[in-house]
Amino acid sequence: MRIARFSIDGNVAFGAVEGEKQDELVLDIIKGIPFSDFELSGTKVPVSKVRLLPPVLPNKVVAFGRNYADHAKEMGNEVPDAPFAFFKPATSVVGPGDEIQYPSFSQEVHHEAELAVVIGRLCREVPRERVKDVIFGYTCANDVTARDVQKREKQWARAKGFDTSCPLGPWVETDLDIAAAHDLTIQLTVNGDQRQLGRTSEMIHSVEDLIVNISEAMTLLPGDVILTGTPAGVGPLHVGDEVAVTIEGIGTLTNKVVKRG
Repeated sequence: MRIARFSIDGNVAFGAVEGEKQDELVLDIIKGIPFSDFELSGTKVPVSKVRLLPPVLPNKVVAFGRNYADHAKEMGNEVPDAPFAFFKPATSVVGPGDEIQYPSFSQEVHHEAELAVVIGRLCREVPRERVKDVIFGYTCANDVTARDVQKREKQWARAKGFDTSCPLGPWVETDLDIAAAHDLTIQLTVNGDQRQLGRTSEMIHSVEDLIVNISEAMTLLPGDVILTGTPAGVGPLHVGDEVAVTIEGIGTLTNKVVKRG
C-alpha cells in the first residue's frame, strides 16, 4: 500500500494511493493515523486536487554516509568499517513539489538520491531478525548537501541540516519486503538529465545493519526516517534546476531549487 500525507481545504490527512497513471491517482482517506490499526474511509479524492506533504513528520532523521563504495571513492574518502551516522533535523524536511531553498551561506549545493526507511513502531536495541517488524515502509529522499560548507567546517550540521535539505516522498510504500528493498534501482535526474544511477544492492551496510546500529544507541519512534546512503554521481544543483529522485517500486520525488528568500 502507498500511504500519502496531504492537505485539502486547510485539513491534513493520510490516504491510501490508488491507481497507476499519474493523472488518475486518487486517495482513499484513512481514519486516524497509519502507524496503528486503521480503516479506509471510502471517501476518495483525486491526488490532483490536494497538496502532497512530506509523507511523515519525523522526530529525527538518521542518515548514514559513505554507504556506497563508489560514492566514498568519488569524494576521496575511505569506506568506513562500521555504519557512519549523522542527523538532519525535522526542520530540514520538505515534501514532493516543495522548493529546495539554496542556502545563502553556500556556493556549492549537491544532490544525493537515497532510499529512506520509515520506522513504524517505538523500538530500541532491535535484533537483526526483528528489523523487518519495525519498518513501516520506504520512500524516496534527497540528502541535499552544502558541499563547500561540509568541507570547510569539517562537521555536517549546517551543511546537511539547513532548512529544505531533506525532501521526502511522494508517499510511503508499505508493501516492499526487506529482501526486495535490498535490490532496487535508484536514480536521479536534473532537468531531465540522468546524474545518478545505482542499485540498493550496492550498499555496504544493509538496512538491517543500519537499524541494528542506530537502535543500539537510541530509541526510534514511529515516523522516524533512516537515510541509507547515496550511490555515485552526486553533483551540483543550481537555482532553477528541477531535481527528481526515482526508486523502483516506490515512485518519483520531484523538487525545484530556488533562491532563498
